[in-house]
Amino acid sequence: MAEARETRSASVGISGVSDGTGFSLLKRMPLALLAGAVFPLGLSPYEVWPCILISVAGLFWLIQGTERRNMILIHYAFGTGFYGVGVSWVYFSIHDFGGASPLLAGLLVLLFVLALALVFALQGWLLSFLGRRWLWLSFACLWFAREWFVSWFLTGFPWLYAGYGMIDTWYAALAPLTGVLMLGFIVVVLAVQIVLMLQAAWLRSVPGLVLPLVLIGTVTAMSFGLQFYSPVSDTGRVLTVSLVQGNVDQATKWSRAMVRPILNRYLGLSETEWGRDLIVWPEAAVTVFREQAGGFLGPVGERATAAGSALLLGIPDRDAEGHFLNSATVAGNGSGTYHKRRLVPFGEYVPLESLLRGVIQFFDLPMSHNVAGPAGQAPLFVGELPLSLSICYEVVYPDLVRATVADPALFVTISNDTWFGTSIGPWQHLQMARMRALENGRYMVRATNNGVTAVIDDRGRIQAQLPQFEPGVLRGEVRVMEGTTLYNRTGQLPWLILIAGMILLIGYRGRARQDRR
Repeated sequence: MAEARETRSASVGISGVSDGTGFSLLKRMPLALLAGAVFPLGLSPYEVWPCILISVAGLFWLIQGTERRNMILIHYAFGTGFYGVGVSWVYFSIHDFGGASPLLAGLLVLLFVLALALVFALQGWLLSFLGRRWLWLSFACLWFAREWFVSWFLTGFPWLYAGYGMIDTWYAALAPLTGVLMLGFIVVVLAVQIVLMLQAAWLRSVPGLVLPLVLIGTVTAMSFGLQFYSPVSDTGRVLTVSLVQGNVDQATKWSRAMVRPILNRYLGLSETEWGRDLIVWPEAAVTVFREQAGGFLGPVGERATAAGSALLLGIPDRDAEGHFLNSATVAGNGSGTYHKRRLVPFGEYVPLESLLRGVIQFFDLPMSHNVAGPAGQAPLFVGELPLSLSICYEVVYPDLVRATVADPALFVTISNDTWFGTSIGPWQHLQMARMRALENGRYMVRATNNGVTAVIDDRGRIQAQLPQFEPGVLRGEVRVMEGTTLYNRTGQLPWLILIAGMILLIGYRGRARQDRR
């Protein structure tokens, strides 16, 4: 028995480092692919949140004891499974609305996934330089660094963050303090500590159990305690809201012949809503440019004013140079116009336009000639209350939403998720909107063309929602909150400094150990 235990000790140390004997790269690669594919099952709409812990733990276990090249390849395989399942909705956009054949759409999605997975290969490459002594901490720090990197590189694709899967757990209570990125770091720490705890138990190493049990117990206890604390408070003021879901067919939406029928549909759905504090129509509900819609905006604004309502609606606009803008404006008992600042690649602009424009229909979609709106725009108002608006894709950028308006009464997001079809995309999008409400301690209302339209409270909980793919109106009440969360005040910067400092310290100590040898 003692001899067997010594053999196991040689294979797997208390630090969690295995020499990988008898476990080849050919076995690790498909397991890494599977581990990556499990990760999105922890996110909406599946919401089996332990899958995130299992997925991350699986990757950490697979990289232990591997050579530098193998660490990169294992991370890349994980990333391929991660994005292959997590962004499968891209196929619907390319095939159903981009006019690509199933074969071409599948090929383009594969290329997209393989390109995205390179960021995991980069994570593995960097990890291979940081040494083995603090592998678990290096792994968690670089996970955070990767999630931060993809939030801005090439305009950013901040999708599938680990923290989103915690939105309905005790750990969500940390988000107003940390934001979603640092929450993800904590989740990754928990996952790797579970691996180290199981390895220590296998070796019957009591010292090896101490750190995992302390960290897991402390984080869980803190998260439970924060359930009973809120950094924001209710002012007692309530706004009545009506969110209008038109369910307009994307295939005919931009046809000139459909302009009046679409307006009539939204007016008909809104007929019984005049008198509500805020009525919201979704992104691009009006399908002509703002300067062409004066004959509509004037009368509908007068009607809203007479009823004491503010009508917020999505409408395309043009700047002084004639560039297209994805915009929203408030009519009636409110004011302001907002121009979208973060655009969707291919949907609103075409990267490498001179090469790609017109190659296939997907690279020449309607309204894909937009430019970004300016920074520092004035807030929108409902009565005297400021709103923070994000249009579609913008809501997935934590710091953009946080910093758009100082101390807003509520958050509003409008979207057209028709591009996602019947895929998992709209549910992932909704989950990210929920996290923005939680991070900032404000209610959020979300009006979409065909779902998922919802009212979300200041703790990220869905208060009401409409079914997808049906026209309708969602009525709700929004409580105006006051105060700010720690994350709302500081954003990611303190955590970025902390993580960067830990990476530098680990790298320095690892280099010093090598020099002493």
